[in-house]
Amino acid sequence: MSINHLLEDFGAATVVMPLIPEISEEVVEEARLVSFENGYSAGWDDAVTAKDKEATTISATLASSLEDLNFTYQEAQSQLIEALDPMFKVLTSAVLPDTMAATFGHHIVDQMTDMAKFQTDQPMSIFVAPGEAAAVRALLPEAFSTPVQVQEDENLSAGQAYLRVGSSEREINSSSLIETINDSVEAFTYHVREDSQYG
Repeated sequence: MSINHLLEDFGAATVVMPLIPEISEEVVEEARLVSFENGYSAGWDDAVTAKDKEATTISATLASSLEDLNFTYQEAQSQLIEALDPMFKVLTSAVLPDTMAATFGHHIVDQMTDMAKFQTDQPMSIFVAPGEAAAVRALLPEAFSTPVQVQEDENLSAGQAYLRVGSSEREINSSSLIETINDSVEAFTYHVREDSQYG
């Protein structure tokens, strides 16, 4: 027995296709151009938006990196000063005074030679602290055209000297120089610590 009677018959019906109006080639081409322009414009807008987001992200990252770098630099500078501070103190309290004492006589001779360049016929005198005259006399060259008088002055302390050539005078004060260097080093470390602490 067949089941055809149970199934609906679609073969006899005719399908009516709606009429599609004909579109000219120019209209189709113009629609394509408009569609292309719209797609291009939308793509361009998406690219600009993505570029702006990328630039904003890069700017924020760069600002954060610079902030971290600045903090790291100040932190490194502060740690360096803390590490060097004991060395500066040893230099200004032990090494520098010993070096100045060892070269004091040579420094006097250098200064006297400089002063005598243009005043060769003028009397020359050196005043030093008690106990330093012999050491200074031993360093004086024989080349001076006028004899140099080396005298001890009880008002001068070790590391001090007055030089006189004619009417020109100079003072050498190693202790004052060492004190000035020490004050400069302390001021420098103080300012670096303050800057790193308070920005």
